Formats: sequence, C-alpha cells, structure tokens
Amino acid sequence: MTTTPIPNAPPAATLIPDESADLPEDRYLNRELSWLDFNSRVLALAEDTSLPLLERAKFLAIFASNLDEFFMVRVAGLKRRDETGLSVRSADGLSPREQLMRIAGRTQTIADRHARVFLDSVRPALADNDIHVVSWAELTDDQRARMVDYFQDEVFPVLTPLAVDPAHPFPYISGLSLNLAVTVRDVNESGEHFARVKVPDNVNRFIRVDKLAPSGDANPKRAVFLPMEYLIAANLGTLFPGMEIVEHHVFRVTRNADFEVEEDRDEDLLQALERELARRRFGSPVRLEVADDMSEHMLELLLRELDVNPADVIQVPGLLDLSSLFELYDLDRPLLKDRPFVPATHPAFGERETPKSVFSTLREGDVLVHHPYDSFSTSVQRFIEQAAADPQVLAIKQTLYRTSGDSPIVNALIDAAEAGKQVVALVEIKARFDEQANIKWARKLEQAGVHVVYGLVGLKTHCKTALVVRREGSTIKRYCHIGTGNYNPKTARLYEDVGLLTAAPDIGADLTDLFNTLTGYSRKKEYRNILVAPQGIRTGIIKRIHREIELFRAGDKRARVQLKANALVDEQVIDALYRASQSGVPVDIVVRGICALRPGMEGVSDNIHVRSILGQFLEHSRILHFGAQNEYWIGSADMMHRNLDRRVEVMVHVRDSRLAGELGDIFDSALDPRTRCWVLHSDGSWVASPAAGEEVRDHQRQMMRRNRRRSEIHS
Repeated sequence: MTTTPIPNAPPAATLIPDESADLPEDRYLNRELSWLDFNSRVLALAEDTSLPLLERAKFLAIFASNLDEFFMVRVAGLKRRDETGLSVRSADGLSPREQLMRIAGRTQTIADRHARVFLDSVRPALADNDIHVVSWAELTDDQRARMVDYFQDEVFPVLTPLAVDPAHPFPYISGLSLNLAVTVRDVNESGEHFARVKVPDNVNRFIRVDKLAPSGDANPKRAVFLPMEYLIAANLGTLFPGMEIVEHHVFRVTRNADFEVEEDRDEDLLQALERELARRRFGSPVRLEVADDMSEHMLELLLRELDVNPADVIQVPGLLDLSSLFELYDLDRPLLKDRPFVPATHPAFGERETPKSVFSTLREGDVLVHHPYDSFSTSVQRFIEQAAADPQVLAIKQTLYRTSGDSPIVNALIDAAEAGKQVVALVEIKARFDEQANIKWARKLEQAGVHVVYGLVGLKTHCKTALVVRREGSTIKRYCHIGTGNYNPKTARLYEDVGLLTAAPDIGADLTDLFNTLTGYSRKKEYRNILVAPQGIRTGIIKRIHREIELFRAGDKRARVQLKANALVDEQVIDALYRASQSGVPVDIVVRGICALRPGMEGVSDNIHVRSILGQFLEHSRILHFGAQNEYWIGSADMMHRNLDRRVEVMVHVRDSRLAGELGDIFDSALDPRTRCWVLHSDGSWVASPAAGEEVRDHQRQMMRRNRRRSEIHS
C-alpha cells in the first residue's frame, strides 16, 4: 500500500477573479443552520400522513441518525474551535460560539417536534394497524410474567450495574449508548447512591412481546414491542437486591467522533488511522439527551460527572434514540410501505438472442445510467465483473470510497487479480464512519494480490471512477465509468445517482493520467474532458459561469445555469452565480441538503431559484448544465470547500447529445412547477410547494414512469 504526496500546485483560489466586490455582506446563509433546516424537511416527511405509515417511521429514524452524525462531526468541530480560541467566523459572520448557541436553541425545538410526531401521530397510527410500542404498565399480567422470565434468561446475565461511590469512580459512558441513571437507597441507611446500567447494544432495542406468547395464543397480524430500557427499569430490583429504587431515568451521550490523522508524521497511514479510531470511542461529550422527566438533582449529577455544558442538554419527551425505529420498518407489512421498486436493466445492456458484452455495447456508443431506476448490478457491476472474467482484459483500476458489506465489486477485483490481471484499487480508508470496513477491504484486496493505494497525502479520494484496459487485436482499448455515487450495490437501490459508461479515447486517456497521479508522482493538471479537484473543478465551473454571462450579453437566449447537488456552500461558486443573476442569466438550483446561497435578493439574486426534493430515494447526483454552451457535466463533487479543496473529485463532460437530453429530462422534471418540493426564500425559510390545492407531481415517480416506458419500448 502506498500514499502519494500532493502535487505541488498553487491553490485553486488564486486562479479565480474576485467575485465579491460590491456584493452585500449578508449574502450567505449559515451552513449549520441550513443543515438543520434540511433535517427539518426530513422530519416533515415523517409528519406527512399521505405517506405509508412505516415510511413515516423510517423518516423519524433517518432524522435521528442524521442528527447524531451532525453533533458528532459538525458540532464537535465548532466546539473544538471555540475551546481552542479560534475566532474564525463563518461566511455569514457568526463566531463558533454564536453558532453553537443558535444550534442549541434550534435543536431543542426540532427534538421536541420529532418526539411529538412519534408520540402523537406515528405511534397511535401504528397501534391502529396492530403494531404496538408499549410501556411496562400497558402489558397484561401474563405478558409481564413472560417478560420477567425473558429478562432473567436473556438480559440479566449480560447487564453490569456500575455503582458510583468513593471506591467506584463514575463509569465511562460510551457514545450513542442508552443508559439508565439509577438512584438507590439502602433500606438500613439514610443515604442515596447513584448507579448506571447500560442498555445492551448488541441486541434489538425493541423486544417482540407477542413472539414470547405460547404458539396457540399468538396473533400473526399483531406485533407488540417493549423497549429494552422499559424491561430493565421494571426489573431493577433484581439488579439491586436489598435496595430501594428511588428513581431511574434514561440518558444518552453523543461524543466527538471527528478526528484527524497526521499523515505527514505517520509513515503507515493504516496504523495511524486504527489508532485514531480507537481514540474516537473516548471523544469528549458534545450532547447529553435526557428524558424530560429527569429530576433536577439527577441532571446536575450527570452534568458534573460527564463535564457537559447545560447548553448541550436536549430534553426529550418519550423514547430517546428513535433511530431504532429502523427495527420496526423491517416488519413484513407491505401495505404500510412504499411499493417495492425493482430497477430495470438499461436497454443498452438488455438481454438479446445473442448476448453482448458490455465492451461491445460501449464500442457502439456511450451509455448513461440513472440509478436506482437503471439497475446497478446489470450495468456498472456487470462492467467490473465482465472485466474480471474477460481474458482480453489486461488491467482494472478503480477508486473505492464506500462499498457494501459483501461487495461483489471487491470480489470481482479479487478474482481479476487472482487471474493474473493488473488490478489497482484506490481504497479511501478515511471515508468517515466507514473507516473500519475499508481497512478490512484494503487488507483483503492486498492478500489477493491487488495493488492497494491510499491516494494523495492530505486529500480524500472521493471520485467514482473505474478504468478497464483491454487488448483487442493489435490495439489497446480503454473503457471507463465515471459516476456520482459509490460502488455500492445496496445504496445504489436507495440513492439517486447517474454514471457515464464510455469507450471514448480521450476520457480513457484522462483516467489513465488521473490514476497515474493517484498512484505515482505525476503532476498532471490539465485534462481533456474531465475536471479534477482540488485544482480544476472550482475554476472550471466559474469559468463556465462567466462564459454563460458573456453569451447572454451577446444575445444568446439559451443562456442559463442549472445545478443539482447535495450541498451548495462554496462562497466563490455562490458569488459567481450571483454575478450570473445580476447579468440576467436564469439560475436554477436543486439542492438536497445545505444551501448557503440566499436567493431572491433584489439586484443580487432575483434570477436565482432554489428548491429541494426529498422522497423515497435519496437525491444524490451532481449535475451541471450551461445552456448557451450546451454543456452537461456530472461527477462526484458537491459545491463545498471540502470537495473542491481537500478531496480528489472528478466531473466529466457528457458530450453525446442523446445522453445530454436524458440529463435535461431530469432537470425538466425536477424543476417542473408542479413537482413536490421545498422552495428556499431570501429570508432563509423553506416553504413547501406547490401550495395546498394545487396540482402536485412526484419527481421520483415521474422518473420511474419514464424508465418503465423506455424499457417497454425496447422490450
């Protein structure tokens, strides 16, 4: 395994003209508060009673999981800056402390809303459908008796109550674990004692009570769930015999999970990363969630012992950690879920009387795949698998940022190496929260003879690229895939992404140069048909925005900028879009998450419109369209500092007019005034659109219908 130094190139920012002159200082929205607005839109889906019930429960779980990661990374970073005295202000002028104060107030509000959606809407609706999440008091006597037996046999042996007294220091509380804070009193003494009981995290949070009933008594259509902490709380007397249980309350700590590896110092990046992963478990607390009925003195004890600021406390009515609702979503209740969607094989790769290889298909022309509507397994995965099995293939080079647990992509690369092919896998072991899995893949690939590379020191390799080198007669042919999503068959069924499969010689040459940069000491900066960060994407985009302005001023009525991304934060790109708007160029933005651009400011962003689409699939593709230049670009980069300055990203120009038309169809559907979305206003508020009573269409269902029609035509 190797790492490669960063090529000695000037920072991209020095190549970009000043876009900020004469623009108002308040032109940016705060990125952290914008993220909280995004998660509020996720919560709005849980509130939407038109959605299937278990889908609403799933969105409650997604909201909770999103918020955990936000605190572990973003809030943790702000706290570190505040504690170290770094006074760097955000683009909207707020200090780290000011941002933390606003986040705290906003988070308590949406945490209350989140809990109330479950307590007042989703939980009663589940009960109406015979799915019951119950308390101990709601169980029958027979159910309680069975649950006591279950506790004694399955739960009690793994519990470890930890006392706190002069001989027993306050125990370490692991991040994201559920815990019971218990106060007990010796019946023969007057003093009270504190103890902590951790809720086991290696078993299901929700115990299926009805499954414990005698087989003759079980109702197959009825599901009764008891949260594990309720079972433990009801049986605390067994844990503390001879003691009086004075009070007990549930709490949960979120810890700093952000870390940095000193790559210049550490010769072995793998060992350095494993060391930092071990430290992550002991990060400082950044949030304390407590049940809203916790007593004042119990809360004060936790604040003191955990060294938590009172501003970091979130009081939650009802159950803590609703990410566990994913367990309920696994119920076999199809009528309470979205209809299962089965991706279709792209017509270019469809079955014929004489099966064609992916390579012969690509020799006839480029193919654009749109996941999950187009099957990943019969397109991108098949491309890698056929390359691994084809005796004419000499080499496979691929980047791996995140992949699935049992990855057919990794298995194909192993097969290729064992067959004697030259295989290079650039495994990004710093992919946040997938580090441990990627370390495992890196070692497994190495053992099979794959050349495993970590990429450039100081940068994450986030691009989604694959290059296959094949001998065809007396010539060498290169086949490529460049996409917006990870090489992960599981998320490819849930994430909306696009990818280009091509045999174009110039793109093959570009990827050859790129992999030489990633694996060796190449100093390549200019490419033929791709843009590469950190040197080229920001400058390339701004250059094209400027050109669009020039063409508009010259009278080209096609001038427009359309951008689809997960996030828009980079100030230089935003300022270039403001200049386009001021020049009269229409700008349409479809952003799933964060948007720091403020649309609708008079004389600045009157011509910019921003909308956000959330739905059954996670909108993940990054697409750019420059109308007067008739250019469409797709790739891995969001418009964020980390993507444009601290990652290796790739965007590719989709030149085939037929494929460009397919990307245009995506924009046409997403931007249709009837499409269900949220629209960003100049004050930073997001408003649901269309308004009640107006005709509404669903963008993702429209894409399903489009692909179904295309499959029928080619069948």
